[in-house]
Amino acid sequence: MRVEQFDFDLPNERIALRPARPRDAARMLLVQPDGMPVLSDRTVRDLPQLLNPGDALVFNDTKVIPAQLEGKRLRGEITAGISATLHLRSGADRWRAFVRPAKKLQTDDKVVFAGNEESLTARVAEKTDGGEVLLVFDRSGPELDAAIAAVGHIPLPPYIAQKRGEDAQDRLDYQTIFAAREGAVAAPTAGLHFTPDLLKALDDRGVEQHRVTLHVGAGTFLPVKAEDTVDHKMHAEWGEVPEETAAALQEAKARGNKVVSVGTTSLRILESSASETGRISPFTGETSIFITPGYRFRAIDALMTNFHLPRSTLFMLVSAYSGLETMRAAYAHAIAEDYRFYSYGDASLLFPCKTALQETA
Repeated sequence: MRVEQFDFDLPNERIALRPARPRDAARMLLVQPDGMPVLSDRTVRDLPQLLNPGDALVFNDTKVIPAQLEGKRLRGEITAGISATLHLRSGADRWRAFVRPAKKLQTDDKVVFAGNEESLTARVAEKTDGGEVLLVFDRSGPELDAAIAAVGHIPLPPYIAQKRGEDAQDRLDYQTIFAAREGAVAAPTAGLHFTPDLLKALDDRGVEQHRVTLHVGAGTFLPVKAEDTVDHKMHAEWGEVPEETAAALQEAKARGNKVVSVGTTSLRILESSASETGRISPFTGETSIFITPGYRFRAIDALMTNFHLPRSTLFMLVSAYSGLETMRAAYAHAIAEDYRFYSYGDASLLFPCKTALQETA
């Protein structure tokens, strides 16, 4: 499909720079493509009443690391400033990263990152097109993790970073209450809306809660430069569907309850684990799944997610799920009704469009 089909105009003031307080006070747009009404204005606190006892929510328990590193490239007596965003760990002592300006780096260059009275040295082991490099650091394992935590910054999305700098509050705000497994460089933002009070209300309603992991990479921020979706390449991300989660979700499906993905990250790892018949199995490894209209969803029955960038792979994903025309209408409604967009913004609860496949025919 043409990427321009996923474009829309968003007023600058609709971009949220801080999350709602408290988090579950955020608004939530209910989108029911094959029901009436199609669109309904709710809040995140309404979620328990929109689900049935026995339904299963699936959260991503990844934890954001301070993966934005600022440093200098050293080559002889020549130095140059370098900004690197780690996006995929490739070994105990190495990370793949996007760097700016990429033209200044060559294979075997030395880079020194510094901050908070700590420094970290890396060698450029590989360089690929598109500004991606493989960095091999001077330490590994937990020692490397500690050094990154000391010198790194929270990699705020560009649409926030362009308007304000990172501050101490972001280290709290840009982390879900499920965060347990370090490795993400971007938050699974649908999970940011959940609070202990909301989780208790879901428990009281009899809604199950399960965990998967997908370490969100910096590729989620990259623009789609291709003119057609078939020409866009997704970057791999590491994830896991534990055996106990897979079994619990299969049980929910067997008794006729809904599997509800909290976020597109949970959705991507669940879809990566699902068979053609929809059976969810344990999964560990990398996935580069790219979902566009025409994709046949196998694992989930509903999706809770934030509002996404124009022309982004995530807007393509929600259009595949609820239908392109439905999502165009939903986003137009959200803009007109002053919903807050992107990572710190409001939420939507999407149900599938049974006729979505017909839109691509």
